[in-house]
Amino acid sequence: MAHIPDGILSAPVLVGGAVLAAGGVALGLRRLDDRMIPRAAILSAAFFAGSLIAVPVGPASVHLLLAGLMGIMLGPAAVLGVLVALLLQALLFGFGGLTTLGVNTVNIALPGVVMGMALGPAIRTTARAPVRMALAAAVGALSVLGTGALVALSLRLSSADYAPVASVVIATYLPLALGEAVITAAVVGFLARVQPDALAPALP
Repeated sequence: MAHIPDGILSAPVLVGGAVLAAGGVALGLRRLDDRMIPRAAILSAAFFAGSLIAVPVGPASVHLLLAGLMGIMLGPAAVLGVLVALLLQALLFGFGGLTTLGVNTVNIALPGVVMGMALGPAIRTTARAPVRMALAAAVGALSVLGTGALVALSLRLSSADYAPVASVVIATYLPLALGEAVITAAVVGFLARVQPDALAPALP
């Protein structure tokens, strides 16, 4: 339920999400250089495709986010990749909504960017593969849990009636966090062996 549809969130939450997303886009554009554009496009396409495969979990459904991996490889520019993918999904398939585009972008991208910036330097500099993969797994899992928490917060701030739904949303993200941890660790471990530069986002 990372794609919150139109007509659910309150106006203050929508405005706040749009402002935060705009700030993230501005920062991402400043950090995006020529060498990162193909990488950002590939990761955005992977997120777009992965989001189309939803797995039912209880009363809701979950799908791959890859936000942690994007945060490691793109840094703040991950916001751009998520925004483009969400916009196309809303226009082509009706996933999420246009009024909630800012909120959905922040909910998905922000945890990945924060975790990528926090643990990314250690992932890139450590010489021990097990440590690198453990850190990458933490980024993947914590990014998913962060998205679940932000989605629940968005619902809760919009209306107290959404409190039970918010609790269910967080629970449904637990198995996805484990899956994302495995995928993120595997991809980072592979790239560290064959193309370490791919793990380095643009410098400030």
